[in-house]
Amino acid sequence: MPLRDDELLIVRAFAAPIPLVFRMWEDAVHRAHWWAPRGCRCSHFSHDFREGGAWRACFLFESSNEENWQGGVYQEIDRDRRIVFTFTWDNGPAAGVEMRVTITFAEAHGQTIQTFHQSPFTDVARRDSHITGWSGLLDRQQAYIEGEIEGDLS
Repeated sequence: MPLRDDELLIVRAFAAPIPLVFRMWEDAVHRAHWWAPRGCRCSHFSHDFREGGAWRACFLFESSNEENWQGGVYQEIDRDRRIVFTFTWDNGPAAGVEMRVTITFAEAHGQTIQTFHQSPFTDVARRDSHITGWSGLLDRQQAYIEGEIEGDLS
């Protein structure tokens, strides 16, 4: 089924087991290592990882130290299968617009397939502006997980 104009979908394959990839979303310490797009760093990440629990994060642009705060609430958590949460920017052009992010996990050929879906965007330009940001963040997630797979991620 084709995506609507207000949806974003990014699929990634990880050379790691599903429980490990899921834990990188669950554990705030690990998540802070990769929760920022390219050219930024995560300066804050906290959450109450349970249905109804809130999350809050901030990333800084490395070039200007400009803060970008965001947060939301976990709506659904199905261990090793699915995470659903709301996502709202505190500032900028999309401030106050609540979106929904759904992350699903599946196994294929010994890899974890992680599907990232976000909607609704207010317009195509806003959706397209998130493609680069989310892609960079998910690149960091993948590098973090796969780069540390030999180490102790507990």
